[in-house]
Amino acid sequence: MSIYMPEGRGNGGIRTLDGALRAMERGEIIEAQVTLCDRGYNLHATFGDGLYGIIPREESQFVEAGEGIKDIAILTRVGKRVAVKLLDVKFNGGIPFFTLSRRAAQAECMENYVSRLSAGDIIPARVTHLEGFGAFVDVGCGICSLLSIDAISVSRISHPSERLSVGECIYLVVKGRDERGRITVSTKELFGTWEENAALFSEGQTVRGRVRSIESYGIFVELKPNLAGLAEWREEVYAGDTAAVFIKAIIPEKMKVKLIIIDSQPSEPSAEAPCYFINPESVTHIDRWQYSPACAKKRIESVFV
Repeated sequence: MSIYMPEGRGNGGIRTLDGALRAMERGEIIEAQVTLCDRGYNLHATFGDGLYGIIPREESQFVEAGEGIKDIAILTRVGKRVAVKLLDVKFNGGIPFFTLSRRAAQAECMENYVSRLSAGDIIPARVTHLEGFGAFVDVGCGICSLLSIDAISVSRISHPSERLSVGECIYLVVKGRDERGRITVSTKELFGTWEENAALFSEGQTVRGRVRSIESYGIFVELKPNLAGLAEWREEVYAGDTAAVFIKAIIPEKMKVKLIIIDSQPSEPSAEAPCYFINPESVTHIDRWQYSPACAKKRIESVFV
């Protein structure tokens, strides 16, 4: 496991003053719990067994040359665990008081980990917040990347909250880098090919699905994040409904699943725990992923170069 884990999943092993002093001497990255932000936008934090420190404003975040630290980026750290390095310690009446740096932890993570990632690498991440266009994910020590909505699954969704929740730990595939050198990421490649998903179902079964969209020619029902079928049009069925569907036909060469809706009912949108077809604990890199079956006329694939 990388030492540069997303915040909230990192090193919480520091317990004693001696342990903190050793971590400071070795330049280790640890995690601290931010308790408040003062008027000067300095973050106060605790770690270990009653150990206390402060993250000065200028040490709260790593930014590229020419960029500034936004106040909101500091304020939103309150109540959360952050990755830090211990820069200094002073004793006041025998009580240790540490100067902490999140910026230094992120700079090291960027140099030794993020900058060395290659297209096709599978990495851990943590969801930090959701927007209509995608999810922001922490790929290490609070360094964020955007997981766009079209990279979350093959099956279309209207909002990332249908797949993900804030604080959730997930895995991603590195797609490449943008014009500024930031990594771009995807996760749909981990949810299986069309054949792998279709193999979980058989013609003649009646199974549960979620209605994704209503079209003039039929209704799309999602069976798995990377598998949806088309059902015949039916009245009083709405996007977001949970539906019982009869599997009429599975056609690999057309990548189609024909369905008949038996019944449907309203349901609250919810993010289900991810079910990966690739085990990220043992497979850490892929060069290519082909979603479409070999017999299909249409070819859908991701090539990582």
